[in-house]
Amino acid sequence: MAQRKPAPPRAQLEAIAKQVTQAEEVLNVGETDVLGVKQLAYVNAPPDLRFLLAKCLEHGDAEAVVFEDQRWTFNELAGKSVAVANGLIEKHGVTPGTRVALAMRNSPEWMAVFLGVLAAGGVIVPMNGWWTSEEMAFALKDCEAKIVIAGGRQIERIRPHKDALGLTLIDGRGGAEDVDDTLAAVMAAGAGKPLPEIEIDTDSDFAIFYTSGSTGKPKGAVLTQRGAVTTILSFALLGAALRLANGDQDFTDGTPSILVCLPLFHCTGSHAVFMLSVFSGRKMVLMRKWDPAVAVDLIQKEKITDVTGVPTMSHEIVLEAERRGVTLDSLQSLGTGGAKRPEAHVKKINEVFPQAWSASGYGLTETNALGTYNGLAEYQAKPGSAGAPLPAVTFIKTVDPEGNETPVGEPGEVWIQSPAVFRCYLNQPEATADVLTEDRWFRTGDVGYIDEDGFLFIVDRIKDMVLRGGENVSCLEVEGALAKHPDIQEAAVIGVPDERLGETVGAALYLREGANLSDEDIRAFLKPHLAAFKIPETIWRMDEPLPRGGTSKIDKPGLRKMLLTDKEST
Repeated sequence: MAQRKPAPPRAQLEAIAKQVTQAEEVLNVGETDVLGVKQLAYVNAPPDLRFLLAKCLEHGDAEAVVFEDQRWTFNELAGKSVAVANGLIEKHGVTPGTRVALAMRNSPEWMAVFLGVLAAGGVIVPMNGWWTSEEMAFALKDCEAKIVIAGGRQIERIRPHKDALGLTLIDGRGGAEDVDDTLAAVMAAGAGKPLPEIEIDTDSDFAIFYTSGSTGKPKGAVLTQRGAVTTILSFALLGAALRLANGDQDFTDGTPSILVCLPLFHCTGSHAVFMLSVFSGRKMVLMRKWDPAVAVDLIQKEKITDVTGVPTMSHEIVLEAERRGVTLDSLQSLGTGGAKRPEAHVKKINEVFPQAWSASGYGLTETNALGTYNGLAEYQAKPGSAGAPLPAVTFIKTVDPEGNETPVGEPGEVWIQSPAVFRCYLNQPEATADVLTEDRWFRTGDVGYIDEDGFLFIVDRIKDMVLRGGENVSCLEVEGALAKHPDIQEAAVIGVPDERLGETVGAALYLREGANLSDEDIRAFLKPHLAAFKIPETIWRMDEPLPRGGTSKIDKPGLRKMLLTDKEST
């Protein structure tokens, strides 16, 4: 078994990263105007994400994506993406700024559509494939996308809203009935044509990602071309610095490949997994659905080097490999995003896969997934930390309620500044103003502290959210759905500690006198309104109205203490 290579200390890594930014023209850092604010940025960066298509052509006939019996090379991915772009322009009138919704499960076609919409100058709107019909209707109405490329199951949930919203439904994978077009026909119409020649401004919108917030309904985070390019180049800079710190040798061995087990409609999946793989020439092996046994099979068969998933996924891979008595020698990195990995899991990974590094990152939809990184030996030393800011244009501080930066080791709200920070929340100027300062610091709503080495530790959340296995669940949204039931007089939603998922959704209910609702009655009522991951798994029925504080708001800290004391002690 190959042994893990020694890791460079953070100070050495940062010094080398600074050298790289000076030596590599594309990574040169300087002050420039970003959405009206002077910031440090990569001043010679590609102006837009179409540079990923050029990267595909550089990687040529190397395998790009594997999904069951489908295998596409990077050349094929580029060709199909350009065909999508031309087909959408010619058949459906897509022009720069046109919003195109994408509601499909992970597949090679999802990737071709994503890159194709960008090549056409459109704005991609990746939709959560697990949403209900009601949730999809909300997002489509909010973003005003008229063209929807979707899978069969998603089409059936969107179809009831087709006429009211004036939608054009395009079947993305084949097999759906009563649609306006198919992706195959779109590709055929655009095949063999060159990349469309269009002007795309570097600070123009490239995507709208919907994120659950504490205010109820999902908010559309509007992301820019520059923002996504900044994320890709920042990860590339980290990789280059690691390589140089290792004597100008790759820090890993063999052909890079990654298991794609995260949904691509989330920023971690689309940015850190998909777009970074296209940039670096890393083979992507897709899973139909999460299954640790299938994951281990694919790692062995495809000689996968990297896995990036929520913490439960890497832990379940470890347990499955242990159960089978296999070492998965090709694995060199197990990363996590979307939730904090328990410290015990870090130690376990180190024991079972001594040849592989574990890593963690912290970023948000609003930051194009860019934030901190903790990996290599430092992750073993500080397994509870989210890491240090990625070089070279990301800055993080913790701030008290008066807006003053907190001292080392003292908790405060985590603020992030970089060119990757989003432009705004779509159609929500007040919500945007609440989280973006005039000089474009993003108030994350997370509470953390920074230690003497510059490492961030997340300790709490200001936002009323449950973080379930990497999915953000708005407590207010679930409470609003519960309040629609005539027998529920009061409802409060809280996170319930869970070893596997981090948290699950719990609901405390005060029912109308004489009402008798089973857990299954409540879940059946919620099913049309909420995606399955938002539906409470723990339900308490209170004998009296829910406790309230001095402002007459429900006392959630007191409620958590009352309901979870025994749970947290077990």
